[in-house]
Amino acid sequence: MRHRAAVIGTFDGVHLGHAAVLSALLNEAEARNLEPTAITFDRHPLSLIDPAREPEAITTTHRKEELIRKTGANPLVLPFDDKLRATTAAEWMKFLKDSYDVELLVVGYDTTFGCDGLSYSISGYKKLGEENGIEVIEAPFVAGISSSAIRKAIREGDVCHASEMLGRHFSLSGITVGGNRLGRTIGFPTANIVPAPGIIIPANGVYAAKATLPDGSHVGAMVNIGTRPTIMRGNDRTVEAHLIGWEGDLYGKGLTIAFVSRLRDEARFNSIDALRRQLEKDRRETGQILEKEGKQPSAANF
Repeated sequence: MRHRAAVIGTFDGVHLGHAAVLSALLNEAEARNLEPTAITFDRHPLSLIDPAREPEAITTTHRKEELIRKTGANPLVLPFDDKLRATTAAEWMKFLKDSYDVELLVVGYDTTFGCDGLSYSISGYKKLGEENGIEVIEAPFVAGISSSAIRKAIREGDVCHASEMLGRHFSLSGITVGGNRLGRTIGFPTANIVPAPGIIIPANGVYAAKATLPDGSHVGAMVNIGTRPTIMRGNDRTVEAHLIGWEGDLYGKGLTIAFVSRLRDEARFNSIDALRRQLEKDRRETGQILEKEGKQPSAANF
């Protein structure tokens, strides 16, 4: 194993700001013949430090690892436990050197690590690095992009803005479960998706999306998020995807939905016929959106 160049962060979403840091890591690692490593955690540190402030996650840990690997860096997931929580910045530097042979540490403008990390500036981290034989350099800053801003956009249903900051479509993955099957009786069968716990879900409404099936194939989808006010009386939120032009049984299988655009608010209709007419309109609009996007060479991927 080569000596390492490393970055440290939660990397929730692995957005374009993270991509800039990872790109700097890769460039510096290649120039020095080091192994590029992105050190992250199995959960958000606030889940232990201050659970009331723990944010909903944009990506699962598994998906985060996949996205980091796609950049060319190697993810290293550490368990964020009481021991790590109590580790000082100086102890972190020693840990990086002794345990992972880190020679270069790339830090972002807002990087903090160590239980006393808030008291350190970039220059402070550089000094700690020098004391442990680790060179510390600062990565480029991408203004206006953060995990917090992406969460806000998703909560508001602005999946287009979220996708712009992510550099790809925001997606949800989950297992499909049985529903009341009413959609099937009106020509709009749906797959009911249960996302992983703690993952952020877009605002209630109807969305144009792309679905990735268990076999890896893709199909257009119309997604409803909400309480289904026309046919249900309750506050339980569901994520239902109508897979356009596809038939089959997905119960108990995984499905990933990549959100492309928001069509409208969720609404209550006076009759099932009125609901069906609206769904037909939504399906046509979804098809037009996906067809238009498919003609764009720079369209965001799944």
